Amino acid sequence: MKRFFALLKTWAQKLRNYISPVFLAMLAVSFTLWYISKLNYTYTTDFNIKVKVDGERIVVPCVVEGKGTTLFGYGFYTPRRANIPLSELNYEVVETPYIDENGVVDTLVVNRKAHISAISMQDAISVRFSDLKILSVGNFDDITLPDND
Repeated sequence: MKRFFALLKTWAQKLRNYISPVFLAMLAVSFTLWYISKLNYTYTTDFNIKVKVDGERIVVPCVVEGKGTTLFGYGFYTPRRANIPLSELNYEVVETPYIDENGVVDTLVVNRKAHISAISMQDAISVRFSDLKILSVGNFDDITLPDND
């Protein structure tokens, strides 16, 4: 390992004779300024937004559009989470029979799930992330409804 670092050090000293440190500094500054100028453009990307609907957590894949600075902020600093009450969403109740771990179907017990409309989910997310334009939402899981016995 010492030999590798010694070789790296001699290589860096030889390279320093051919490339000026001022050139490397200006190259780094120009790259940074170029990157900052590109962040002002509008970009489209995929985001996974974590949504909590009445205690149930689901991940909603979204295609979003926004300025590069905004997308950069959501990528690294701002959490992509939203709390949405079920009353704000359009959904239909889907009832399926209960299947135990052995694969036995019990028709007396019914699982109730809410199948949420993708358009209503997109609208609800758009309200909460106003600086992004939500172009579309992908497939997401149904939400288990509590039993009303």
